[in-house]
Amino acid sequence: MKSIRRVQGLITAMLLIFLAAFAFLVYKLQTEAGFYISNASKISMGFIYDRNGDVLFDADADAQIYGSDYFIDIGNLIGDNSRQMSNTLAGKNIGMLANFSFMLGEQENGQASIHCTLDHKVNRDVYDAFGKKNGCAVAYNYLTGEIYLCLSKPSVNILNHYEDLDSLETGSLLCKVFYPTVPGSTQKISTTLAALESMGYDNLISKSYDCSGVYTNLDGKDIRCHLESGHGTQNITEAFANSCNPFFAQLVEDPALPLYDIEKTYEKMGYLVNGKGNQNYLDINGISAFTASTSLKSKTDFNTQWGCMGQGETLVSPLQLMVWQSAIANGTGIATNPYLISYATKVSGKVTAQAETSYSSQMFSEISAGYMKEIMLDNGRKNYASLLPGTDVGVKSGTAQVENGNKENSLLTGFVDDPGFPIAFCIQIDDRVKGEVSTSDIAKVMLQNLYESFYPSENEAS
Repeated sequence: MKSIRRVQGLITAMLLIFLAAFAFLVYKLQTEAGFYISNASKISMGFIYDRNGDVLFDADADAQIYGSDYFIDIGNLIGDNSRQMSNTLAGKNIGMLANFSFMLGEQENGQASIHCTLDHKVNRDVYDAFGKKNGCAVAYNYLTGEIYLCLSKPSVNILNHYEDLDSLETGSLLCKVFYPTVPGSTQKISTTLAALESMGYDNLISKSYDCSGVYTNLDGKDIRCHLESGHGTQNITEAFANSCNPFFAQLVEDPALPLYDIEKTYEKMGYLVNGKGNQNYLDINGISAFTASTSLKSKTDFNTQWGCMGQGETLVSPLQLMVWQSAIANGTGIATNPYLISYATKVSGKVTAQAETSYSSQMFSEISAGYMKEIMLDNGRKNYASLLPGTDVGVKSGTAQVENGNKENSLLTGFVDDPGFPIAFCIQIDDRVKGEVSTSDIAKVMLQNLYESFYPSENEAS
C-alpha cells in the first residue's frame, strides 16, 4: 500500500514538473518568439520613433524616403537589424520590433514599435555643431531619467549597408557615450565629493594650498599646473574653478583625507577601485554602459594623485559623468537612472514596457551634494554664464591627455539649476585644438535647442 502511494506521489510530482515546464515553454515562446523570428528570417519589422514621432529605425529604410544622411547622428546608437552592431537600442531590443505573435504568426500590418525619449532634431543640431571634430554628447532629464540627446562621432550611415566598412573611421560602430574615456579634470568632481564626505565642508573650505606652477609631492615627483605661473594660494572653490593640479595633489596628501575615504566614496559612486566592484554599472534598455575604474595605491604615489585628477589609470564613461550630475543637481546624492525607451507597443498595438523613473543607491550624502552643487554653480556663474543666459548652470571642464600625451580631449559636464528645465549633460571633443569648436560652443547649441524643444510656444511668441 505504501509503495503504491509512493508511486502515485512520484507520478503526481512528475506531472506537476511537466506541466510547469510546458507552461514555461509556452511563456518563453509567447514573449521571446519575436526575437528568434527577427534574427532567423526576413519578417515585417516595426519602427523606432523619437519623442516627437520622427522615425529612428526602419528596417526597409532607403535614401529616397529619408534623405541620404537622415540617420547619421544616431547610426551607432539606434543601430539596425544587420547584427553588425550589437550594443545598440535596436540590436538589444530587436524582439520588440518583430511583427510576429506566437499565437497569430506574422502580421504584415502589425503595430510593433518602440517609442524613444530622444529628440532627433536636437540630436542632429548638436551632431552638426561638432563640425569636423569627433567626440560625443549626452543629455538627460535629471528628474525623470529621459535621455533627450545621445550621439557619437564618427558615426555610421546605416543607409550605406556597410558597403564602406573598410573606409569607416575607427570607432564609427561604437557610441562613445557608453564607453570609458580619460576624464581629465572632470574627475575633480569625484575627488571633491570624497573630500566633502570625509572632511566636511567647513574643514575643507578652511584648507588652502599654494600653487606656484609646479608642486613637488612627498615622493619627490613634480605635479605641474596647466598655468605655468601658478594660481597662488587658493581654497577649494577657487582651485576647482581653476582646475589646479598642485592644489588637488596636496589635498590628496592631506592627513585629514585618508585614502580609504576616497576609495569608499568612489566605490559608492560606481567605480571599480583596484579591480573591486561591479563591472557593468548601468544598463540602458539593454545597452551596456561600462563603469568607471581607477587604481589608487598610496596618498603620495604620483599615479594615484594623477588618478584623483583624471589621468593615471582613471577611466569614466561620459554617461556616468552625466549621471553623477543628477545626484548633485537634485541635492540628494542619489542619481536618477537614465533610459531611452518611453514605451513599446506589441504587434497587436497593446502598450508594453512603459518606463518608470528609478534611482541609484545613495552615492554621497545630501549635505555633500548641496555643497558640491554650490561649488559647481559658482564656477558656472563666473566662467560659463553665456551657456544659457539668465539661468544658473553648474559646470566642470576637463582636459584629458591621451595617446601618450600626443593629443588632448576636451570635456565639459554639468547641469541646469532649474526644476522647469532639469538638464544634466556631458560633452567630449576628441583631439581638441585651440581655436576650433569648443565644448562651450556645443553646450550653447545643446541647451538652447533643448530649451526651445521644452518651451516651443514661448519661443514662437518671441
